[in-house]
Amino acid sequence: MLTTLSIITLRPGNIRWGLAQMGTAQRPLQRVAGLRFQKLLGSGAGGFGALPNLHRYGLMAVWESEAAAEAFFQTHALWLDYQRRAQEIWTARLAPLKSHGLWDGVNPFDYATESPTAEGPVAVLTRASIHWLKAPRFWRYVAPVSATIAHAPGVRAAIGLGELPVVRQATVSLWDSAQAMQDYAYRSEKHREVIRLTRQEQWYSEEMFARFRVLGTEGTWDGRPR
Repeated sequence: MLTTLSIITLRPGNIRWGLAQMGTAQRPLQRVAGLRFQKLLGSGAGGFGALPNLHRYGLMAVWESEAAAEAFFQTHALWLDYQRRAQEIWTARLAPLKSHGLWDGVNPFDYATESPTAEGPVAVLTRASIHWLKAPRFWRYVAPVSATIAHAPGVRAAIGLGELPVVRQATVSLWDSAQAMQDYAYRSEKHREVIRLTRQEQWYSEEMFARFRVLGTEGTWDGRPR
């Protein structure tokens, strides 16, 4: 089993094509051999905004084997098309350390086999389906806090991703270590306040948290290898 996350930045002139893939790519992705779970995701303007960045997308996938992932990234027509149209692509190979919650009714990262205290860089996914009536409160509190992650000590990169604008949102962050991530989570007063409000006001109909060990990365994200 293997999880991968790709951040794709399209070349100018590919906005219409990129938007179309959010719908049309689903059928070919569902037919990929060895692809257990996948989400093609849009991104927020400025990294975490409610408005979309129409040049940047994410693909999160869970594979039955490393060989299945390799075959897709090397030979699949859809991915080759993304490569032709991309200004840059960054892909991380990930191993789940810890996950809880659900994503569309399942936990796709339930195959964790390593110690949660594994050393080295880690990636963190927080994802939620937001109640429509709670969305204004969510964006008032969560968006400003999420934006601070990108400047936290020990962060290599962070981005807001989503399946649908406003109400189906995720944040992915890449950290030097689990300790750096925990220092931010427990020492940031604004972050703790958002967690409290989330529980108290029941903003989400579904949510997931997952932590991964970063096995390796390739390509660039904003011109850097991360």
